[in-house]
Amino acid sequence: MSKADLIFIQNMRNIIDNGFSDEHLDVRPRWLDGVPAHTKKCFCIVNRYNLAEEFPIITLRKTAFKSAIDEILWIWQKKSNNVNELNSHIWDSWADETGSIGKAYGYQLGVKHKYNEGWFDQVDRVLYDLKHNPQSRRIMTNIYVHQDLSEMHLYPCAYSVTFNVADGKLNAILNQRSNDMAVANNWNVVQYAVLVHMLAQVSNLEVGELVHVIADAHIYDRHIPVVENMLKNPVYPAPRFVMNKEVTDFYKFTVDDFKLEGYEATPLKEKLEVAV
Repeated sequence: MSKADLIFIQNMRNIIDNGFSDEHLDVRPRWLDGVPAHTKKCFCIVNRYNLAEEFPIITLRKTAFKSAIDEILWIWQKKSNNVNELNSHIWDSWADETGSIGKAYGYQLGVKHKYNEGWFDQVDRVLYDLKHNPQSRRIMTNIYVHQDLSEMHLYPCAYSVTFNVADGKLNAILNQRSNDMAVANNWNVVQYAVLVHMLAQVSNLEVGELVHVIADAHIYDRHIPVVENMLKNPVYPAPRFVMNKEVTDFYKFTVDDFKLEGYEATPLKEKLEVAV
């Protein structure tokens, strides 16, 4: 069993067995048939993944590794807010007729700001500091920009990352206001684990810890039976993460520069509808 599996199982059991149910409340999310999408939730889950020890992808259920990477490159490398530049369709429900999701996600990372050293967008500022000032305690990004919220088709869920270098290792804290645990939890963990690996490599650092802080960790009502079945699946050892060591420019990475060796996982047998 991978440690990611163990963490995932503990999180899901805790939410199902001990979580707060909002079934008696008026909620915003809806299923595609218009029925309110209720949840069971736990407040403030904190998970720690030692990236030097193993790659945190679950085997309990297969996570779409390449698609997850494609999305994180869309946000952090392309700094895009248009689904036409994304190879999956996970954002289609929030896109307008042009494919835009508004001033959200990649758009915010691409906005330039003035610093003492010059003009940088948020990603380039992180890259600059990791190379020139790695001991800084100010290396972070934030895409939850209040003045632009009214022009976002979806408020950012994973909204802030704080980077910290210690003993030559790059650590990161991912802050997430809300996490649909059955659909997106390991997807997000995989994405930001890959991001830490990318940033570490181009900054001549080793990988350290990824800490995932989730304010509202929830399982939707229609997902609970699926999760219960999922938790009965076999588990396997963590696969080996392989990244193209020749890439030294953050913007030169492609999806094909990453692979998993020995990834065994159970395919998802039942569809997980996404509430919107």
